[in-house]
Amino acid sequence: MNGTSSLFITDPLAELKPKKDTTVLWMQEVFALGGQVLQCEMKDLTYVDQQTFATVSEIKDPNNHPQDSNKIETPMLLKNINYIFMRKDPPVDENYINALHMLAQAESEGANVINKPAALQKFNEKIFALRFAKWMPDTRVICKEEDFIVFKNKYPIIILKPLDGMGGDSIYKFDETSEDHLEIFKSLTNNFQTMVMVQNFLPEIYNGDYRILIIHGEPFPIALARVPQDGSFKGNLAAGGKGEARELNSEQMAISKEIGKLLLAEGIIFAGIDMIGNHLTEINITSPTGAREILTQTQQNPIQALLKSL
Repeated sequence: MNGTSSLFITDPLAELKPKKDTTVLWMQEVFALGGQVLQCEMKDLTYVDQQTFATVSEIKDPNNHPQDSNKIETPMLLKNINYIFMRKDPPVDENYINALHMLAQAESEGANVINKPAALQKFNEKIFALRFAKWMPDTRVICKEEDFIVFKNKYPIIILKPLDGMGGDSIYKFDETSEDHLEIFKSLTNNFQTMVMVQNFLPEIYNGDYRILIIHGEPFPIALARVPQDGSFKGNLAAGGKGEARELNSEQMAISKEIGKLLLAEGIIFAGIDMIGNHLTEINITSPTGAREILTQTQQNPIQALLKSL
């Protein structure tokens, strides 16, 4: 990375959390290797005179104040930047999709974008996991009330979640005593028009929801198990879960390796798959997290492994 430039497309700098954010760790590692750290938001992308540019800021020292930056007044041609890392958090909305189209155009001009824009456009993070349904809990993607009732009657406890959520937002657990499940399903599906995902509940969640980082097709050997707290069923750190670094078991490792092969073939260099026990639940490719917590607890650095693979 010495002498190279890296552009991070992120949420606003003020929203990044230096002590826990994987993106900030990534910036720090690039800086430590002698690379120039640049940052912009999706709105800073432009197409002018048959070329794709970005108005960027240079991060002076991401180790001290990652929000401390200098705006570079002249827009930079994306193909002249060595690495472009798309690290914008969901939702994958119209603005996000348009940014991916812009990055795909830049890629056609010679830009090096990670992960590949075409892959980020192609795969919904929750539906993508269905490629590996044999390792998943019983899963259905539905929007009709009658399909929901049939599934709920099949299991004593089920999970309902939107297809575009993150951080544990709008995820519901219903058991045999639930009385408001139909109203919530109707609301989450926008009056039975928007597809959602339902799965049978996995009690192994109380031992942790494992975030396994896939780097250049290979699973990092240490995962971040996000353990629900205070009676919650959500392990997501954003929902109050506690992160514990743990080694992958043999089955988790084998499943992760198989998934890694497809990810690499699709141009997905950095991903985070979620497993409850030995069951796959999601494949996160937009802006996976967990690296900072793994480094803090084990002194093993997934981002260093990532940068060595580039």
